[in-house]
Amino acid sequence: MKKILLAITFSLILQSFGLLAQWQSDLRLTNDPAFSYTPDNNAWCVAASANVVHVVWYDIRDGNREIYYKRSADGGASWGADTRLTNNSALSELPSIAVSGLEVHVVWHDARDGNREIYYKRSLDGGVSWEADTRITDNVEVSQLPSVSVSGQLVSLVWQDSRDGNEEIYYNRSTNGGASWGTDTRISNAAGNSNSPSVTVSGLFVHVVWYDLRDGNWEIYYKRSSDGGASWGPETRLTNNAAFSQLPSVAVSGQVVSVLWQDERDGNYEIYYKRSIDGGVSWGADTRLTNNPAPSVNPSVSVSGLAVHVVWFDNRDVNEEIYYKRSIDGGVNWGADTRLTNNTSSSQYSSVAVSGSSVHVVWQDNRDGNYELYYKRDPTGNPIGIININSEIPKEFSLSQNYPNPFNPVTNIEFQIPKAGFVKLTVFDQLGKEVETLSEGNLNAGTYKVDWNAGNYPSGVYFYRLTAENYTRTSKMILIK
Repeated sequence: MKKILLAITFSLILQSFGLLAQWQSDLRLTNDPAFSYTPDNNAWCVAASANVVHVVWYDIRDGNREIYYKRSADGGASWGADTRLTNNSALSELPSIAVSGLEVHVVWHDARDGNREIYYKRSLDGGVSWEADTRITDNVEVSQLPSVSVSGQLVSLVWQDSRDGNEEIYYNRSTNGGASWGTDTRISNAAGNSNSPSVTVSGLFVHVVWYDLRDGNWEIYYKRSSDGGASWGPETRLTNNAAFSQLPSVAVSGQVVSVLWQDERDGNYEIYYKRSIDGGVSWGADTRLTNNPAPSVNPSVSVSGLAVHVVWFDNRDVNEEIYYKRSIDGGVNWGADTRLTNNTSSSQYSSVAVSGSSVHVVWQDNRDGNYELYYKRDPTGNPIGIININSEIPKEFSLSQNYPNPFNPVTNIEFQIPKAGFVKLTVFDQLGKEVETLSEGNLNAGTYKVDWNAGNYPSGVYFYRLTAENYTRTSKMILIK
């Protein structure tokens, strides 16, 4: 009977998150007579940390393509002014962004040197001010299509590079938060071109995916490092079919690595998913996420605890619209497709990020006669991995010590509530600044567990606070990377 009650309670909790999930109206982020573009290579153009949301794009308002940045300090409710990050007479395009606390990292490719090279820029104050451009690559061939990810002080960068006669995937890293950079490392080695890499980092584990022509058609490949990018394991072929598999996107939470891509095995492009539950050592079967007669392309994925969030664009509605889908059990089961846009023009190249309970999506849209950036959020769309582990009614409120502690980068927090009501669980840094909301909403009586993935935060002491009815309790935890 206890197992039945637990299953029913957990089901009701999951349903309640679905009922609370509410996408707000589209918000136009740019407004100029020239085109503003999001990357078309699945690099993330949006990142979030606590209530600060960061967006990058490339824009031709200046006569040539330049990199622009914009931020919201209130979780996407309102936005500051556009900030121009580059200023040269050559094209600067296809940016990617990552954030760790107040450190914001942006990469792009740039032709100011006569050919395309990879450039980097950072902000140490949450996007308020920016340091000078840093040139990462220096060769006579083309370096382009970068993707960046960060875990604490480890900043990982991948791109495709033609210095070897064909396109290969290269990697570079900074171990001091972008202050200095190592040497370029070639991580793919194939006779055919290797294109459009995507990178994600959790602690010292770096995961990279790309698509590759070595097998006669495009297939998805994977590679990982378990020592912060110092050395690399073998390449793993993730797909095996006679059709094209392209444009992968990768994200990680703890030991669960999630990969999305577009796949033509069904006669038209559909979105497929694959996961590893042991940090990339072994992989499960392919899962088809979309099923309609029109192409579904360019997926982007973001994860938080057990929640996996996916966006792509799709022309099942005659014109291209942005769609969203999520799993709240680590990719085992998936909800229905949710159409995020609805207009007679094209909505394309979407990117997704999560922070706390919020889901943030950015894309390019030509409903205004030229392409502009648009934004949409669901303030309650991310359940943050909360699980009811015991449906018996506790006698009193309680907040347990997190486990493990110290931790890197994932820890579990358990709490008990003796009656249904509004519950908020938040994480603060040593200065008392709120860095993440782990749970915020109505819960039934019971015992709950929440996973906190601190992969985007630096080592140090943090505090977590449970507030429910008249009960408030704060405990300390230590992150060591």
